[in-house]
Amino acid sequence: MTRTAQSDKIKKMVLTSLFSALIFVFTAYIHVPTGAGYTHAGDGLIYLAASILPTPYAVAAGIIGGALADGLSGFPVWIPATIVIKALTALFFTNKSDKIITKRNLLGIVPSLVLCIVGYRLYEGVVITKGFSAAAVIAAFGQTPASCVQVVASTVLYIVTGLALDRAGIKKSHLI
Repeated sequence: MTRTAQSDKIKKMVLTSLFSALIFVFTAYIHVPTGAGYTHAGDGLIYLAASILPTPYAVAAGIIGGALADGLSGFPVWIPATIVIKALTALFFTNKSDKIITKRNLLGIVPSLVLCIVGYRLYEGVVITKGFSAAAVIAAFGQTPASCVQVVASTVLYIVTGLALDRAGIKKSHLI
C-alpha cells in the first residue's frame, strides 16, 4: 500500500471514529426523554457521515455510535434494532458529490423517517413484547410523533451543519 493510500485510509478511520463519537454524544447525552425512551438528533450526524464518508465507513459510524448510545445509556435491548436501522439509514445518502447538502441527500431523509418509525415500532411491537401481538404493534406505533420529532431535529442539525461545511468548501478542499 502506498503512503498516500495508507494516509487516506487512516484519515477515513479517524473520521469514522470522530463521527461515531459524535453520534454517541448526540444520541446518549443530548436527548429529550419520552415515554418509551428518548428523542435525539444523533441521526443527523449519521446523515452527515454518510454524505462525507464512503458508505462502509458511514455505516460503521452509525452502527458504533448508535449501539454505544443504546448500550451505555441503559437501553441495550434496542441494540439489535439500532444496528440494522442505522446501517440502512446511512445507505439513503451519498458522498459522491462535492457538496454535502444535495437534492439526493435531502430526499434521503424521507426513507430515513419511514425506516426509523417502522423499524423501531415493529421491533418494539414484536421483539420487545416477545411475540407478535396486534395490540402491542398498534401501541408501539403510538410513539410515532416522537420518531417524527427525532427526524426533524436530526434534519435541522444535518442541514445547518452541512450548509456550514459546504460554505467552508470542506469537501472541495480534500481535508476529508
